[in-house]
Amino acid sequence: MASTIDTLSSLTNKSNIAVNKADSTSGDFSKILQDSIEEINDSQVKGDKAMADIATGEVKDLHQAALAINKAEMSMKMMLEIRNKALSAYKEIARTQI
Repeated sequence: MASTIDTLSSLTNKSNIAVNKADSTSGDFSKILQDSIEEINDSQVKGDKAMADIATGEVKDLHQAALAINKAEMSMKMMLEIRNKALSAYKEIARTQI
């Protein structure tokens, strides 16, 4: 339970950092989106490697492997929720009559 809270806290801090970075650098949306997707992909790769290490018995620290898997799962869920909210907003705008 505590590790889930720590993971959520970490993801929240990263999203706050990403928002602050976006505000301060005035980078375009596509660059910020690309960076976020690459970060999520990295966590997925680390989670897959951790699962493979557990399956083959090559894991050195079971706790760290479980954290990597949990972080990958949480980041994917968060990305899917953001995607769903963006699609919902787009559909709402598309329904707006001019």
